[in-house]
Amino acid sequence: MGWLEFVAAYAVFFASHSLPVRPSVRPWLEARLGSSGFTLAYSALSLVVLAWLIGAAGRAPHLAVWDWAPWQVHVPLTVMWPVCLILALSIARPNPFSFGGASNDRFDPTRPGIVRWSRHPLLLALALWAAAHIVPNGDLAHVILFGTFAAFALLGGRLVDRRKRREMGPEWQRMRNRVADAPRLPASLSDGTLLRLAAGVALYGTLLWAHPFLFGVSPLP
Repeated sequence: MGWLEFVAAYAVFFASHSLPVRPSVRPWLEARLGSSGFTLAYSALSLVVLAWLIGAAGRAPHLAVWDWAPWQVHVPLTVMWPVCLILALSIARPNPFSFGGASNDRFDPTRPGIVRWSRHPLLLALALWAAAHIVPNGDLAHVILFGTFAAFALLGGRLVDRRKRREMGPEWQRMRNRVADAPRLPASLSDGTLLRLAAGVALYGTLLWAHPFLFGVSPLP
């Protein structure tokens, strides 16, 4: 199917990410699935469509934008370490500034965790993932794929900030100031944080192992 499948996967990807969160659609879905059910269903759908999109990019006609070199594989190998740690430290944690936060009413701006480093850690992880993977994938389809994700992540933070400021009103700036005054690193790591860091390391190892099965390419040199 070549480019046709790639274009179709792109269209479905953006539709699946934009339609369920529209103000006229999301409340209807949450009323039937519940808040947690909606988050799980939305996340599962996003992963399935993302896997299809990546696969479609691999099946698109190969048009080289730059030549491959052995050193390029070390870029994603290195960058995926912090990506996995960021994901482990941010998923299902309170974060009223961004999407995907859980139990935001329990957010403590004096102990913001990963939010002290980034208001949008999931978007940061997405940007790092995409930028790192574009280096060893210099064909046109993958340059479009990963370049779009990187741009989406960088611009998405501004869009989320705008929406959250409108929703939270003056509280957005007050809470942001309190987060900025918090230490970047806690005096000690809680058991929960240590478990999350361990989960991040495990995720990295799992991705190394599963990458050939999921995407047909080994990430190792």
